[in-house]
Amino acid sequence: MELTMLAMVLGLVLLGAVAQRVAGLGFAMLASPFLVLLLGPHVGVFLINVCGVVSSTLIIPRVWKDIDWSMFRWLTVASIAGSVPGVLAAAHMDSGPLSIFVGGVVLIALILSLSLSRADVVVTGKAPRAVAGLASGLTNAMAGVGGPAVSAYAVLSRWPQRSFAATLQPFFACMGLVAVAAKLAVDPSQAPALDWWMWGLIVVAIIAGILGGERLQRHVSDRSARIFVITIAFAGAIMALVEGLVEVL
Repeated sequence: MELTMLAMVLGLVLLGAVAQRVAGLGFAMLASPFLVLLLGPHVGVFLINVCGVVSSTLIIPRVWKDIDWSMFRWLTVASIAGSVPGVLAAAHMDSGPLSIFVGGVVLIALILSLSLSRADVVVTGKAPRAVAGLASGLTNAMAGVGGPAVSAYAVLSRWPQRSFAATLQPFFACMGLVAVAAKLAVDPSQAPALDWWMWGLIVVAIIAGILGGERLQRHVSDRSARIFVITIAFAGAIMALVEGLVEVL
């Protein structure tokens, strides 16, 4: 990987980690479309899965007391059922259609999250949890974006923000590990060809983003952070979608 591209990747990872710490999610939605543009859909999504595991694992000790372990178990078991077919489907998709899928998933998720914020519907019971976990595992494996489905569930179930953001960390870590392991088993070529020191810099960028996000959290409202993530994610999703359409057409 060239140094210029590495610098751009590190910048995206840093921003993603900041968003993850401030809002509990947003790493993939913000960084995934851009990493797909830089590295291609297969390698870009794989890198997002790895970074998601690392960032969520580092955040877990900081939010431990607010984790809802019952909700975590339901979502995680269901997500595994969605991850396996997602990995198999992504492995057999060409880069153009996969770029379209990544951009489309992010765009639909953003529009859905904006629409649901005004909804009066309330869902209850265990079935909606399982559906959210299944959809999250599927989209995470294929597009590196697992947050939208559980975000929609959180809005519709009126899940308190603090518990939601905390519970997502072990959920994302486990779901990401399953996706990474399955991808290595199905197609090891999806893994980025990076030197050990490049991986080290990526971990440093994640740590810096988490620490920076903690400082930013004290001065930036949840609404402002959400607007920033949504704006950047919209731009990246549209670019990934356009690139995929150009390649296909």
